[in-house]
Amino acid sequence: MHWPSPGEDWFADDSDQPRPDHEDLRIEALVAQRLSGDWTTRQQQISVAVQNRVVILLGLVNDTNARHIAGELAWDTPGVFDVCNTLRIMGQRGGRR
Repeated sequence: MHWPSPGEDWFADDSDQPRPDHEDLRIEALVAQRLSGDWTTRQQQISVAVQNRVVILLGLVNDTNARHIAGELAWDTPGVFDVCNTLRIMGQRGGRR
């Protein structure tokens, strides 16, 4: 249960909002554990979200190697259907890929 923020409607009916799937939560925990256990990705600013077995990597990393390894670790996690690696490299402009 979360506490509503001051601007949030405290009595809003959120029953139509999709609940996280148990499998998605399991995958999210496994990917986060793998990222925190790897020496390349452990100190990076990476957030993990999972929806319908698709891992979404968000945040900033120091270099392309860390971005690549984070994607590989996510792909190698059992149960993952796809990976959306949106990690950005520190110091690079948003328009460059």
